[in-house]
Amino acid sequence: MIDFTRIDYLKTGNERQKRAYEVLTKYKVLEKLKPYSPILAGTIPIEIDVEGSDLDIICEVDLRFEEDFLGDIALFRLIPEDIEVQVENIVVNGENSITLNFVLEDFPIEIFGQNKPTTQQNAYLHMIAEHKILQEKGEEFKNKIIELKKQGIKTEPAFGMLMNLENPYEDLLKL
Repeated sequence: MIDFTRIDYLKTGNERQKRAYEVLTKYKVLEKLKPYSPILAGTIPIEIDVEGSDLDIICEVDLRFEEDFLGDIALFRLIPEDIEVQVENIVVNGENSITLNFVLEDFPIEIFGQNKPTTQQNAYLHMIAEHKILQEKGEEFKNKIIELKKQGIKTEPAFGMLMNLENPYEDLLKL
């Protein structure tokens, strides 16, 4: 079983995973986010990403998060000064959340923060469930998911379509 709380597995993954590892380590993204228990989640870790898929990094944050990133120290320059960052305060499942979106080299990156441990956030739990399903159902199923994603269908709804899940966002959490 892959330890998704670390990114070492990317070093021996597919080309996009290796490239993601290079970018994340070059800019020391996870190292600089360490106080926030960062985890790379989403489609790239489980190899169902498509062109334009971003690196989703989830963090456990409190109200200081935005100040840390956008304040004078810019969290030790996590995001280079010349890079445009879009910040959005949102409510997800009734919880205040924040997203920071920017591009490092050829990777769109989204940092998502909630005041909840990262291993309890839906993005992580969905990824773990999806990885387990992909392991059980094999390459043909994985390719069908990727094809649906290429058609613009989001990840959870794609799993829902192929598995006849009524509410894939909730149902995946039960698996």
